[in-house]
Amino acid sequence: MPCIYVLNKIDQISLEELDVIYKIPHCVPISAHHRWNFDDLLERLWDYLQLVRIYTKPKGQLPDYTSPVVLPHRKTAVEDFCMKIHKNLIKEFKYALVWGASVKYNPQKVGKDHVMEDEDVIQIVKK
Repeated sequence: MPCIYVLNKIDQISLEELDVIYKIPHCVPISAHHRWNFDDLLERLWDYLQLVRIYTKPKGQLPDYTSPVVLPHRKTAVEDFCMKIHKNLIKEFKYALVWGASVKYNPQKVGKDHVMEDEDVIQIVKK
């Protein structure tokens, strides 16, 4: 399991000391009081945990970027996505439309074996 060291109170050290801290592997310096570097911490967490965010798009609507479906990086096929939503969804599955880095065209019609990438958008079409 990966480990990240979060070092707090960077607002109380010099820039030279901060440069040294940035060179330490697996380390993220932050200031909780001033909310400094939280974005870097969040990005590092996503990288270390190897999670993939898949956004949903209901038919005729814009994608919902507020509530992604989070999958482990080894389970990012459309079938895995359907099983995460509801186990009966795969039985009614006809095809999916996917937008993002995992497809050549936006949108692209894909089957249940298509492997998605982080921040792809999916629309499921049922039988």
